Amino acid sequence: MRKNFGAKAILYPMPVLIIGSYDENGVADAMNAAWGGISEETQISICVSENHKTTKNILGRGAFTVSMADRENVVAADYVGIVSANDVENKIEKAGWHIEKSENVDAPLFSELPMALECKLVSYDEESCRLVGEIVNVCADERIIGEDGKIDLNKFSPITYDPVHHTYRTLGDVVGKAFSDGRKLK
Repeated sequence: MRKNFGAKAILYPMPVLIIGSYDENGVADAMNAAWGGISEETQISICVSENHKTTKNILGRGAFTVSMADRENVVAADYVGIVSANDVENKIEKAGWHIEKSENVDAPLFSELPMALECKLVSYDEESCRLVGEIVNVCADERIIGEDGKIDLNKFSPITYDPVHHTYRTLGDVVGKAFSDGRKLK
């Protein structure tokens, strides 16, 4: 038997996305957003309302980064989500993060967050709050690269947001091989 919860924003896992942008004066900002994901082969869509400084920054600069929050940065990632750059100018400094300029887009990377998507603005719909970015590059710090030259989740602990209990969780063990295990049923 199933229990019904009605129409709610519950989906597992929900990524903890840290959106990086520069304002009109070149000051870096970061914002925590959970409602987002890959929406096309090289596009990401994120729900972010127009009253956020981040949204204004992205619309002004036409670019942004999306970093994956990780276990080591839970406190800072939560902080940049609960404090607005409209109210706190030095929130990156208070989070303890260091800024690197992206080589591919006019937006900041954060040294402490080891993986990021570098994106150009495709569109923003004020009515639905849907921000769409074209992923022009994915970058990762060498500390999370495995022997095969790819991102290694054993070296990287991205967190997910649990919208029911308002907690952050890490991903678990490998339980199967994609595009392979299902062949057993053919």
